[in-house]
Amino acid sequence: MKEEAPVNSEKSTPKPKKHQDLEIKDAQIIFTNVWSDLEQEIGRENLRFPKELILLRGAPGAGKGTNAPFIMKVRGLTCEPIVISQLLDTPDAQRIKNVGGMVGDQEVISILFRELLKPAYKDGAILDGFPRTKVQVECLKLLFAKMTQLRREYYNTSLSPFFRQPIIHIMVLFVDEKESIARQLKRGEEVYEHNKEVRESGVGELLEERVTDLQKDSARHRYKIFKEQTFDALQSLREIFHYHFINAQGTIDEVQRNIIKELQYQSSIELDPRTYDCLRNLPTAEEIAVHARQELVRRLDGYEFNHAELFQKVIRFIERKIMPIVLRHAISGRAYINSEDSLMDDSLALSILIDIFSERGFHAIVDVHRQEIPESMDLETGKICCRTKRVYRIQIRFTGSEIRRGT
Repeated sequence: MKEEAPVNSEKSTPKPKKHQDLEIKDAQIIFTNVWSDLEQEIGRENLRFPKELILLRGAPGAGKGTNAPFIMKVRGLTCEPIVISQLLDTPDAQRIKNVGGMVGDQEVISILFRELLKPAYKDGAILDGFPRTKVQVECLKLLFAKMTQLRREYYNTSLSPFFRQPIIHIMVLFVDEKESIARQLKRGEEVYEHNKEVRESGVGELLEERVTDLQKDSARHRYKIFKEQTFDALQSLREIFHYHFINAQGTIDEVQRNIIKELQYQSSIELDPRTYDCLRNLPTAEEIAVHARQELVRRLDGYEFNHAELFQKVIRFIERKIMPIVLRHAISGRAYINSEDSLMDDSLALSILIDIFSERGFHAIVDVHRQEIPESMDLETGKICCRTKRVYRIQIRFTGSEIRRGT
């Protein structure tokens, strides 16, 4: 959609507008029209878009169809991806075509927004094939701004759960030109053979045969269009949204490992800022684990230099009381020891014991079981005097032995 240059009433020659300026202005007009229609039809409080949008793009043959279900699994999404080309075959789009209209940017935006408002997509949606044009890119920016505005507007109201912190990911599955052409032609050959067999046998369903999958020059041209259009359209979004460039050149397992690495959970991104602020002072398991070995070494050296006598007592206790039992459980990799040794009454001794086992490659867990044991009774009052019996229950876990048994 392009505007004609306005006529100047003072007959001065208007300065031609840049192509980019026209597109951005068009995007504002398109978005405003679509948004106003939605607000009038369903009400502002019902403009509840998905919390998470994943814009899935990919080079021809990069494996979008193969990896989309895996991306859904990684992100915990349950609804099938919204394929824009299929969305434009809906009754709404067909009505536009039937009266001779074109499904332009405004129609695409209107149909897509209405689809996204369906309750099924409340947690998130994958968009396959959007955005394709600069106008659609600008409309996406405006949508994100509106979603953020609605979040602030309803933040302290009962509707707050319906307007969560929005997240938008851009995922581009990439293969180089040579690999893309090879995959397109291989896919074309497989579809051709499949359809040939269906036609000859009459069994099965015909698959779509793409010209670009049958001719090398067409496959190369399709790849060129992808690079020119996709990267140009998405370039301005890289600084705003989370951009994931996935190397899809390798095997399926390698590609899926790359996807997991890119989409791993990040609380600072996914949680509402207010929720994140409540949790941010608590360290993550990863942060603790990074320096765990250095801290273990520091503590063990500290025991030897500052508590040598207690350190030696714990070592002897392990050697005499625990290791014989551990050795008898070398196959299972689990040993359970109960001890009433008074050495364990010292909390530092317990810490030393756990650290020694950690250094040796074991996982040690100690808990205290307290029992009240009757010792005497006052015959006049009937009061029973008890002593507290402490039983230290020690669990030692490690990788057990695998014994190969013949059949």
